[in-house]
Amino acid sequence: MTVKMEASAGGIPHDTVMAYGLIGSLVGIYLTYLNVLSGTEIFSFFGGLAAIAALVWGANTIKHLCSYGLGTGVPSAGMIALGSGAIAMIFASRYGMLAPIVAVIVAGILGAIVGFVSNKIVNMNIPVMERSLTELSIVGAMSLMGFTAMLGGTFIFDEMVAGTSTFLGFVFADYGMSIIGGSTLAVTFMLAAIALQHPFNACLGPGEQQDRTLMLGAECGFLSMIPIALMSFAFISFASAVIALLVSVAGWCWTYVQFIELSKRDAYAWLDAKPIHEPKGGE
Repeated sequence: MTVKMEASAGGIPHDTVMAYGLIGSLVGIYLTYLNVLSGTEIFSFFGGLAAIAALVWGANTIKHLCSYGLGTGVPSAGMIALGSGAIAMIFASRYGMLAPIVAVIVAGILGAIVGFVSNKIVNMNIPVMERSLTELSIVGAMSLMGFTAMLGGTFIFDEMVAGTSTFLGFVFADYGMSIIGGSTLAVTFMLAAIALQHPFNACLGPGEQQDRTLMLGAECGFLSMIPIALMSFAFISFASAVIALLVSVAGWCWTYVQFIELSKRDAYAWLDAKPIHEPKGGE
């Protein structure tokens, strides 16, 4: 577990990626508060962009953690990150405008505890374990808060647990029509977890390159934004959900094209292979 298998060398320093990811996610989440200031929900898509900033950072963190012979630990690291992040995000959502900052602090504490237990008690003995799980927990909190803000236009707890329904012209509280009550938070959990875990798992190996791995992280983030944008039609205005969907699709198309170009650049050869036809019957 302590033998480091170096991935790509050079590239953007990890601390720089972390700074961009943390600042970008915080700024993106706070930009969704323009919904409150403007009385609209058209700024909800900024939550998705915030989540992508965090997920790209997380992809680079997983790359560093799993270069210590822990390739099969990518899923477990990702789920621990999202689990700790979900606890921090829900706890922090009670603090109004301070929620994103509180989420970072609480997630960092939870991640540090999990990292300490993993390294010192479970004896995994990985040099970057404590720092990496601290970062990944913050990534989990920021990605979940960002996707949640995109889904419902808010990161405030009271607005996530209670929706409204209309019956015979009367408007009343309907907890089943809320983000948490409707269990859509579980969907955002899985979408964020897959987007976090997949990039390094897909790109690892002797030909792994940082820019290709991080581009795949962005592509997976935008891909996760698409179903979240579709679900947002149930919670925010039609026009706001359409804007979120258009941003998601446009971002995914651009990052997908860029990832394919980077893959062609790094491949030894590029073959337009045909699908493999399965034998039928007694063939």
